[in-house]
Amino acid sequence: MNFLSNYPTEVLILLFLIVPFLQSGVDKIIDWKGNLSFLKDHFKNSPFKNSVPLLLGVILVLEIVSSIIMGFGVYELYASGTKEIGLLGVELCAITLICLLIGQRLAKDYAGAMTLAVYFSIAIFGVYILNS
Repeated sequence: MNFLSNYPTEVLILLFLIVPFLQSGVDKIIDWKGNLSFLKDHFKNSPFKNSVPLLLGVILVLEIVSSIIMGFGVYELYASGTKEIGLLGVELCAITLICLLIGQRLAKDYAGAMTLAVYFSIAIFGVYILNS
């Protein structure tokens, strides 16, 4: 795998971010009702309490689309050594994390919000690396 030896940081960041985003998106598809039920309860005291189904759909689309774009970014690194698609995917990933952070903070789930900071840090590092 020559592209891994040429772009180890870029590829590993992209793969690392694809895993939770793709898994989370697929989980929302497979268990929509369970996720919706959990999140309705999670956001029952927040300004989002009446918008949970719509917002869950938006997050689902963002997670799946960013995962697909990052996957194409890995392929782009392999095929041509360019980083534009991977950068776009990681930027969308960071925007998705900001949306999730807003939700966690409004739901007063501070531990969940803190967990997102780890992923956001990696995404921002990915933006830096893929932009250089």
